[in-house]
Amino acid sequence: MNPPDTGHLRERLVSHTRDLVLIPSSEERPDELNRAIQWVGNHLESIEGVEVRLFETRGVRSLVARPRQCEAPEVVMFGHVDVVHHHDAADYRSDLRDGRIYGPGTGDMKGVVAILLELFRNFHLDQPGVSLGLAITTDEERGGMNGTRALLDDHGLRCRTAIVPDGGSIDQIVVEEKGILQLQLESAGKSCHTARPWLGTNALQQLVLSLHRIEKLFPPRSNDPHHWQETCSVTRISTPNRSVNRIPNHASAALDIRFPAPQSAAQHIDRITSVLAPGVAVSAIIVAEPSMLDPDPAFFDACRRILGTTPARQREHGGSDARFLTRRQIPVIMSRPLCGQLHSRREWIDISSMLQFYHVYRTYLGERLA
Repeated sequence: MNPPDTGHLRERLVSHTRDLVLIPSSEERPDELNRAIQWVGNHLESIEGVEVRLFETRGVRSLVARPRQCEAPEVVMFGHVDVVHHHDAADYRSDLRDGRIYGPGTGDMKGVVAILLELFRNFHLDQPGVSLGLAITTDEERGGMNGTRALLDDHGLRCRTAIVPDGGSIDQIVVEEKGILQLQLESAGKSCHTARPWLGTNALQQLVLSLHRIEKLFPPRSNDPHHWQETCSVTRISTPNRSVNRIPNHASAALDIRFPAPQSAAQHIDRITSVLAPGVAVSAIIVAEPSMLDPDPAFFDACRRILGTTPARQREHGGSDARFLTRRQIPVIMSRPLCGQLHSRREWIDISSMLQFYHVYRTYLGERLA
């Protein structure tokens, strides 16, 4: 594959990223999610020998591009165009400063999607029929159940190796991710006036007692500088009360638990259930076991040749759609360009790092797909 002109490549990557940022594609704006997917499709449909298909699961759209009559490419690159929600659509804009592109979703992961798009186009234009696929989803930020999971489980997408550039860094390759367990606690009581609290059962007090007991199940370990341990965060508490002088008959809370292997979600659900106060029940929102990504050793070699140094192996506290691939024993390569302030209005991605990232993957794929 002929190397692209660096100046031209830079212009295209910056332009594509900024075009995508202008689309406020958050969960709360489904029309904009569909517009972002269509934008990607518009850049792929003219490539000879490539089939572009749209899939929809429970109203969530995904796009898969691959060589015609090739159901299981050697490598599939996975990306997403959904971003976290910002109330004012005018916030979805970008600017260039200090060698970076600033704007919502630049690092997670519209700048990366721009790179994947260029890689896919250039490989298929230079090597028609090359066994390389591209999958773009619109629900990664809300769990990926109707995106990557549906593509694999419902629509039969397969590959030998997956590239999921949604973690790590240019010189850090993710080899392990913590599991994710999001739980909903519901507390049932009996309402009454606060002047006669003995006539009721305070659902909020039952809930708070349960949360206090749960907190004791997750003590911080001061001797673990990398925090590779289980954690539990309370993220929401609510009651239907609109009055201060009323004992609530219902209260709810949400928990987000992150845990490393060999722990399991079932173990944590059992532990939490055992300490709940009377009248409090638990149900699961998201269950994802820890993932071992098993990246291709040849990718480390490609990094070393392009970057001049061997990348570090990283364990990721967050989760990604990689978990749907690893449970099907599909090895995952995960790294990405330098980026920061993710999920904020001032999110950024480093342009030079984008070019390095492109050339690392071009080198790896060029040898893998030769």
